[in-house]
Amino acid sequence: MGFDGLPRSRRVMNLGDLLTQTAQRLPDHLAFVWGEKTWTWRELNARIDNVARGLAAKGVVKGDRVLVQSRNCNQMFEAMFACFKLGAILVPVNFRLMPEEVAGIAKSAGAVVTISQIEFLDHVTAVVKTVPELKVLISIGDNFKGAIGFDDLAVKGSELAFQSAAVEYDDPLWFFYTSGTTGNPKAAVLTHGQMAFVVTNHLADLLPGTTEADRSLVVAPLSHGAGIHQLTQVARGAATVLPEARKLMPEEVWKLVEEHHISNMFTVPSIVKLLVEHEAVDIFDHSSLRHVIYAGAPMYGEDQKYALTKLGPVLVQYFGLGEVTGNITVLPANLHTIENGTLVKAGTCGFARTGMQVAIMDEGGTMLGANETGEICVIGPGVFAGYFNNVEANEAAFRDGWFRTGDLGHLDDNGYLFITGRASDMYISGGSNIYPREI
Repeated sequence: MGFDGLPRSRRVMNLGDLLTQTAQRLPDHLAFVWGEKTWTWRELNARIDNVARGLAAKGVVKGDRVLVQSRNCNQMFEAMFACFKLGAILVPVNFRLMPEEVAGIAKSAGAVVTISQIEFLDHVTAVVKTVPELKVLISIGDNFKGAIGFDDLAVKGSELAFQSAAVEYDDPLWFFYTSGTTGNPKAAVLTHGQMAFVVTNHLADLLPGTTEADRSLVVAPLSHGAGIHQLTQVARGAATVLPEARKLMPEEVWKLVEEHHISNMFTVPSIVKLLVEHEAVDIFDHSSLRHVIYAGAPMYGEDQKYALTKLGPVLVQYFGLGEVTGNITVLPANLHTIENGTLVKAGTCGFARTGMQVAIMDEGGTMLGANETGEICVIGPGVFAGYFNNVEANEAAFRDGWFRTGDLGHLDDNGYLFITGRASDMYISGGSNIYPREI
């Protein structure tokens, strides 16, 4: 109930309907490219509706957890939206994990469906042994025993649109597995309402002006940050382009940038460094690029400067854990500048994202002033709902509503954040707190 006694509904749009809306608005516009294969928004939405319908026929219902293990491919992208529309919970895992690790995640998440490529059959076998409650096995590409082919579901057509499940703000959308602040993998619960804010915030702070005229190249796994990044492309109708190579090949990347007039990419600092130091950066035209986003780790100043000399003012940095889906700070392209051979904003990861608030706190939870080092804490709609089935971790991660990142840093007089290390890295010498990254 509201303060005035009126009822308050928490009903929100099912995030899967970002795709439904775009397919309605831009049915024949290019949506997805992978090698020689292309899909329009109408075609992509129809495949996803068919998969959602097929899973529902197999007994998959709202709230069921769907574990997805795959390298980047169109089916992985489609599985994401099929889960959303069903109201099921996406549980993507890093394809590099070992079978026993994936089985552990499946058990902790309570997965009832697996969607996997045949090269991960050992992982599926381990999951089946560990989680007897599994309802359905789905195979991407070649089928394996006991599995239903993903593409078999996708092509079983119907002229009727799939009716997405009704959801509320706090209904889980995605279990984003992270080591969080205490080491062991935990499921950070991302919700439909929270992720609607994240998509809007990404478009405002990271990719302003994105439209259906843009194209996005995927150079990182869709199971994590790149997957969230692609949601923003769907929202605005920008086509997604996947490289064909199984590993990052700079020459292929720059060739695709030129061929498809790529305007944005989500990366990490090591990928940016690899790409700009390869000779192909000088062979192919990359003038279409407007936003090369990097996150996940600090980027050395000299590497930033070199990337800027090669690409121009297109770098966008953000800081944010999986629990906050990247929504803590941003250093936009116009602040990645060099004057007299020096980065104007050297060392900072930017200022607070729109709608988010950052504070530096001491061990007791008292807010510290400018240029005082303490734990980086954050509040706002981008913060996750908490860890799934983990009371102890939730108690450690939140204090007075603030999410404790476990990272140490300080804010300068203008509100720019500087990260100095992890709370677990700090040691005391002679009564003083010592931060290895500052040294």
